[in-house]
Amino acid sequence: MTDIPLVDLHASHAEIADEVRAGFEAVLASGAYIKGPDVVAFEGEYAAFSGVRHAVGTANGTDALELALRAMELPPGGGVVLPANTFVATAEAVVRAGLTPVLVDVDEEHLLIDVERAAERLGDAVALMPVHLNGQLAPMESLLEIAGGLPVVEDGAQSQGATRHGRVSGSWGRISATSFYPGKNLGAYGDAGAVVTDDAELARAVRLIGDHGSARKYVHERFGFNSRMDTLQAVVLRAKLRRLPAWNEARRAAAERYDKLLGGLDGITLPHTLPGNEHVWHLYAVRVERDRDGVLAALQEAGIGAGVHYPVPVHLQPAFRQLGHAEGAFPVTERAAGQLLTLPLFPQLTEGQQVRVAEALTAALRGR
Repeated sequence: MTDIPLVDLHASHAEIADEVRAGFEAVLASGAYIKGPDVVAFEGEYAAFSGVRHAVGTANGTDALELALRAMELPPGGGVVLPANTFVATAEAVVRAGLTPVLVDVDEEHLLIDVERAAERLGDAVALMPVHLNGQLAPMESLLEIAGGLPVVEDGAQSQGATRHGRVSGSWGRISATSFYPGKNLGAYGDAGAVVTDDAELARAVRLIGDHGSARKYVHERFGFNSRMDTLQAVVLRAKLRRLPAWNEARRAAAERYDKLLGGLDGITLPHTLPGNEHVWHLYAVRVERDRDGVLAALQEAGIGAGVHYPVPVHLQPAFRQLGHAEGAFPVTERAAGQLLTLPLFPQLTEGQQVRVAEALTAALRGR
């Protein structure tokens, strides 16, 4: 039995239950299940939160990435440079948009896209897609510099509310996509996502493609598909967005407690924040130097809901065999895949729970 979950969705729900119930009742009474007024309101609120002029709700985060790429009408088959250390959806969206993933390794300390490696692959690329991982931004000022005139598309699925030099996630590139999967810092009660941009034409294109290429019923300006945010999810997201700054602050406090509880513990490396970043700690992942899977099993046996994210990198997945990368192609990513261990972290996590996690982790490491 898991006594301390990796993510406690029930605790977040308890804080907004009354507000969501009232919102759902209003939607059910109106029958505006698709493109309802709460969707319009949420799009405006999320655009303001992201420091941009436009936000377009989508059915999920993977669609949001694909729509962002399709809206720019990039040359078919063109290369999109992205980090190997990411969830498979980043590369999936590139392929679904008719483009080619161009993977590069990440830096050893922060596990974010390596700027030098990215620069080496931009010659024949049509776009650069940095991933803001675990709650912190990639080094965007350096990436924009090397990109030159190439469009930069931010994968902001794990960074809602994070900033770099005071500038918020989603406001750096030409266009950005995010996910509202339930476990995200801003999570729906199912799948949902959004694209954000300052470019009105790109926002219109995203909305058009995600609604069957149609701005007017039965008139289809371009080929599209169905990827719309439903109104019930917008109700949930509006309630959570109002609390997100406080919840992100609670995550930061929890990460600081972990740093103090685990500092100096032999056998692990704590996560690092890139200077200039304000982290929102979507995940708190330590690196276990030896027998990560054994440590994970010991934690789970002790009732600690630890986890592993991305144990098999994108380039070693059977679905991406066509990219032609063998083991050893991206050594930093591959080492991280065998070492990273995610500890429980959510806004309502208590100090007492974190002490238990630290004690269990200490015992597990000493038993290796």
